[in-house]
Formats: sequence, C-alpha cells, structure tokens
Amino acid sequence: MKRLRLILIFMASALIAIGLAGMAYAFHSGGVAECGGCHSMHSPNPRGSFLLIGSDQSSTCLNCHQHAGDTGPTSYHISTAEADMPSGTPPKQRTPGGDFGWLKKTYIFTVRGNQITENGETHGHNIYANDYGYGGDSRYSQSPGGTYPAGPAFQCVSCHDPHGKYRRLADGSIAKAGAPIIASGSYDNSPDPSDGKAVGVYRLLAGANYNRPGQLPSPSFPGVPVAVAPSTYNRPESSTQTRVAYGHSSTGNGRTSWGQWCGACHGAMHSDGHYVHPVDEILGSGIANIYNQYVNSGNTTGGSSTTSFLSLVPFIENTYDYTILKSHAKNNDSYLNGPSSNDRVSCLTCHRAHASGWPEMLRWNMEGEFMTYVDGSGNPVWPGTDNGAPAQFARGRTSTETAAAYYDRPVTIFGAYQRVLCNKCHAQD
Repeated sequence: MKRLRLILIFMASALIAIGLAGMAYAFHSGGVAECGGCHSMHSPNPRGSFLLIGSDQSSTCLNCHQHAGDTGPTSYHISTAEADMPSGTPPKQRTPGGDFGWLKKTYIFTVRGNQITENGETHGHNIYANDYGYGGDSRYSQSPGGTYPAGPAFQCVSCHDPHGKYRRLADGSIAKAGAPIIASGSYDNSPDPSDGKAVGVYRLLAGANYNRPGQLPSPSFPGVPVAVAPSTYNRPESSTQTRVAYGHSSTGNGRTSWGQWCGACHGAMHSDGHYVHPVDEILGSGIANIYNQYVNSGNTTGGSSTTSFLSLVPFIENTYDYTILKSHAKNNDSYLNGPSSNDRVSCLTCHRAHASGWPEMLRWNMEGEFMTYVDGSGNPVWPGTDNGAPAQFARGRTSTETAAAYYDRPVTIFGAYQRVLCNKCHAQD
C-alpha cells in the first residue's frame, strides 16, 4: 500500500513537472468543474456564501487563477500576486486577455511641470475579489456606456459562466442545455463536437439567458462570441506571437458578434452620439491593404499580406467556421496572414479583455506621441525611467515594465520613434 501511494505521488509530481500548459482546461473541461474545487460542502465555516471557498465569487476563481510565487507566465493564471511585482517590476502573466495585476500598478510622474497620477484602476476591468486585494472601481457606479453595476457586484462571473452550461453542438449552434460537454471548445486542439455530444464555448463565456449565480444582476448577452486560442497561450512574445483566431457571427443560433457581446454592458458605445469607433464592421479593401502593408513608422508600404498579422492589433475574421479558426490559432508564427476586405474590427482589436499595462486596457500606449524612443547611440529602446526617456513616454514605468506591457517583444520590430498603433489600420504617421 505504501509503495502504491509513493507511485501515485510520483505520477502526480511528474504531471506537474511536465507542465500544466497542455492541461489548462483539465479542471473545467469546457463545462461544470469538480464541485469541491469551488465549494466546501461539509466545512462548518465556509468562507463565502453558497459554500464557496473564497469570500466572494472572484476570490474563489483566483484561488486557482492566481498563485503567489510565480516567476513568469504560468498556464491558466490571469493575475499576479502583489508580492511578486514590487515597484518597477511588471506583472508576470502574458495571457491574451491580460493580467489583472496591472490594476494594482499606479504610476506618478511629472510632465512639463505637471504631476500626473495614473491610477492602476484605469488599466482594465475592475473586478471585486476581496481576498486578493481587488476592490472594484472607485470611478464608476456602473459600466461606462451602460447600467451594469460596478463595485462588489462586478466579478468574474459577470462575464464567465462558472458552471459552464453553454455548449457548442455539432451543427455549430450554441445551447444552454442538452448534449453532454465532452471537452473544452477554446483551443486549437479541442475535439470537434459530434452528434449527441458537445464541447464548451470559448472561455466559458456567458450567453443568451444567462442567470448569474448569486441572485445578482446578469448582463443581457445576446449570445456567445466565437474564438479559438492556441493551447499554449500564456507566454511572452519575445520570439513568436500568440494568435487568437477571433471569429464573427451575427446574432442567432446562440451566437453573437464580439461587439454585441461587449455591448451587453457598454451598449451606449454603440448608439448614435456615443459611437466612439466602429465595431463589427468590415474593414474594406482600403483598411485591409493598409494593415497588410504597414510595418512600422517609416515603413508603411513594405509589408506583405502573408506576414502582416500583429497580435497588438488583432482583427476579427469574417467566419464562425471552427475548422478555419483552429487552423489559424497559432503561437509559432506559422500563420501570420493579415486581414481580407471582409474581415472586421471590434473591441478586442484595441483593448484587452481583462487588463493591460496601459490606461483603458488598451494594447498600446495612447498617452504619448511615441511608443518607442532611442538611447544615446540612436538605438531604439522601450521608454523607461531607467534609460532617460522623456517622462511623457516612460510614464513612470521602467523599461522592463514597458516591454512587459508589449509582451516582451523586441523593440526592433518597430524601431525608433514608433507612433501609436492606430496607424496599423490608418497609416497617418
């Protein structure tokens, strides 16, 4: 018996040593997870309501999705512990949605004699997770452009269905019940649903008729949006990019577009008088050609449609065919094709879903004229307080923090004096 126990311990240790990247969805498996992972059924002193192991719903999520002691990107972790990102040190995770740890990074700097405070809460969606120091958003009582309550009511389960009831069927439609979920539907290596069986939807996102657990308000999502990620996705982009293949569907059959899904909380952004930027609209040949030819500031016509994709400016492919999307979701630069005229722009083209290193959870710094600067020898550098860059470009960050906000990609891909990435589609530089 002792020998068997030792063998089992060794096998478990081996699995951990191999790495959790290939097992990132093993706990949820596309649907409802092990009850005991989130609820303490027989504990005399459960921490939260509904027998949760955390004092609130987001804290229960972060019980797995944050881990103190991480030294770099770690599989399914989406938040960095404060102790692991002291002053001058960036958050550790590099998921496509971003690291919530940026919400705790406040920067104070002086530009042209004026002191500026860039509060961490400007960097993303301000979830409430009391056990992990996330206190919600002090600026808003409800979602900008909408009426969904902020503060303690806004938690991970406002957007993600913790019980994973939504499922993709063999005909591509999305249902909330019915065929059993056999696996995650989020990844390029996820199985296809077969007759009588289903897979989960992308990232357990909530869909039509979502009833958020806890008798708190639920956004009126019109459906579930379409996307596929590579199975290894939490990684720096220092050598190759991580490409999530975002797809498009009009509302129907349980699906919806990305803009309409985000609009469940930010609907006024889509109405007359508040339409800040088009979403869900086709790019057209003009914008698609600019995107494909743009390389960097100073080289706006030297690119190719087969190598032009940039994960800092992802576009929405005009398809909900999962076979196509799975073949495009890569992390090895084997598919870098840019957009066609029928592909689309959406919220995720400019914003990360969770948080980023920049205000308004943008994928790049919009607060300064230049994204990159130069050192004393004229070589391009990421601006930082440690390399003499002007304060309006460094914005209180070290160069390491700036590089991390760009997922550690080499500054040389842009070169010196790169202007903001609106130019990837508009080429006004």
